[in-house]
Amino acid sequence: MVYSAEKLMEEKVFKDPVHRYIHVRDRVIWDLIGTKEFQRLRRIKQLGTTYLTFHGAEHSRFNHSLGVYEVVRRIVDDVFEWRPDWNHDERLLTLCAALLHDLGHGPFSHSFEKVFDLDHEYYTQQIILGDTEVHQILTRVSADFPKKVAEVIAKTYENKLVISLISSQIDADRMDYLQRDAYFTGVSYGHFDMERILRVMLPKEDQVVIKHTGMHAVEDYIMSRYQMYWQVYFHPVTRSAEVILTKILHRAKYLYEHAYSFKQHPIHFYSLFENKVTLEDYLKLDEGVILYYFQIWQEEEDVILRDLANRFMNRNLFKYVEFDPAKEYKKLTELSMLFTKAGLDPDYYLVVDSSSDLPYDFYRPGEEEERLPIQLLMKNGEIHELSRESEIVDAISGKRRTDHKLYFPMDLLFDERSKRNIKRQIRMILDI
Repeated sequence: MVYSAEKLMEEKVFKDPVHRYIHVRDRVIWDLIGTKEFQRLRRIKQLGTTYLTFHGAEHSRFNHSLGVYEVVRRIVDDVFEWRPDWNHDERLLTLCAALLHDLGHGPFSHSFEKVFDLDHEYYTQQIILGDTEVHQILTRVSADFPKKVAEVIAKTYENKLVISLISSQIDADRMDYLQRDAYFTGVSYGHFDMERILRVMLPKEDQVVIKHTGMHAVEDYIMSRYQMYWQVYFHPVTRSAEVILTKILHRAKYLYEHAYSFKQHPIHFYSLFENKVTLEDYLKLDEGVILYYFQIWQEEEDVILRDLANRFMNRNLFKYVEFDPAKEYKKLTELSMLFTKAGLDPDYYLVVDSSSDLPYDFYRPGEEEERLPIQLLMKNGEIHELSRESEIVDAISGKRRTDHKLYFPMDLLFDERSKRNIKRQIRMILDI
């Protein structure tokens, strides 16, 4: 039998807390799950430092990737099958792209990427196209199959309908992570009626459309996403942990560049510090490796690295106050000077962190990051953009919400064994 069409002798299932069961019948999918590159995702947390805020948030990118695959499998096998605008020949490509879409995430994902100027989507494509077990399996389907999978993930594939199932404003990726993250954090915000949304999805030329009868389920989904971002993803305590994490990495890089003698050579970081990361180097990184170094850096001679590593490992996080950079920049300058006088390096101990989200947007030609809108199929056959029909969605369309916080070590500011008067000045300015 042709490899691309080969089925397992018996269906494999993964018991899943969100979708109940994840079903695998395709030999290609089963083989991809077994690769070392995909198994690495078990060692990358889905929500980075969020476990320091919501203790249940220990789930992995492996969980989520299987979940996205299952949502897409249900769409292409149950919802789209035999629909005139769906090309069944794209089925395996769509399933593989769904399964592998997060393959290139690094430890602590976005925080890690910011420090070392990395891009997980780039590494996802490199894993798919490079000398890997994943590539070997995809090549068995056809010589150009890895390239097609990489193009779907890069959003350059010719069939935009396939891309929209995995990356759009209502896609399988979001439908899984909202529910999964809500489940593991224990919050109720991320729940919505996915069953209803799947029932009213239709393939239409270049993207998925929603029957107008499902509009209220889509409204609920968008509001769930909005609440999850502000109550979970942008939680100020999680952001505090991210601030400390990034400062640890910045400090280690700074020390390496200034010929500091580490007690134990951070060999896994050398290529990162030198901006010469190979795919082989990248695949050796997971959160176990990062936390190992954080653990031993608690005993380093450098006071800043030692203190920050201790804070992260033992959850002694920075506190915060609300801060408006546009109006309070003079206050920040004054605080920086006082922190320096108090013996606290403001580069590491006084940090402005900003979070921003656009819950829903409509298409604006020519703008950066153009977003395809969610389209409703009306009773008369016309296609209407969602916010034209929904007052709820119209109220939040195109409205970006931004939040700024100023983070600092409260315990050190109340330690009056040294620089007492300066620290009191700082506390007065911060109103703590």
